[in-house]
Amino acid sequence: MDFLDLAKERYSVRKFSTKSIEKEKLDLVLKAGQFAPTACNFQPQRILVINSETALSKLEECTPYRFGAPAALLVCYDKTVCRHRKFDDKASGDIDASIVTTHMMMEAADIGLGTTWVMKFDPEKIAKTYNLPDNIIPVALLVIGYPADDAVPNKLHQQRLTIENTVFYNDFLDYSL
Repeated sequence: MDFLDLAKERYSVRKFSTKSIEKEKLDLVLKAGQFAPTACNFQPQRILVINSETALSKLEECTPYRFGAPAALLVCYDKTVCRHRKFDDKASGDIDASIVTTHMMMEAADIGLGTTWVMKFDPEKIAKTYNLPDNIIPVALLVIGYPADDAVPNKLHQQRLTIENTVFYNDFLDYSL
């Protein structure tokens, strides 16, 4: 599929089938995350695959937004590995993890899986629940699986601002548009 068509058609799935994800498909999604660009190619991403019944039931203690997905990818970064910007010490980890998550989300859509990027979770609780070491920082939770037959996009999915409202040219922003 053409990338722009894929980007336009992909939506946050809020109702999943009970069908398990084949290992080959999960591996492709994880490979897309591996190929994602990161600052200086330091690759600080650390991804916890949550797909056992025990681990999934613990996930429901951390977020109400599992949507019945048969798996989830907890995308984190290792704060001892990520790049730091010299002039303000901004760490790249959250940005790198977000790029990785986006790559995996789009690969999943391309191979027929659905995802929802869940931000509503308590990072401290999820770190404690899954026994993450202190240097591993949770950023995103990508619930993943096959969309249910009756899954539909949110009613606002197709509504987009015009390019003129979101893109500006030259040396300054003109908010008078």
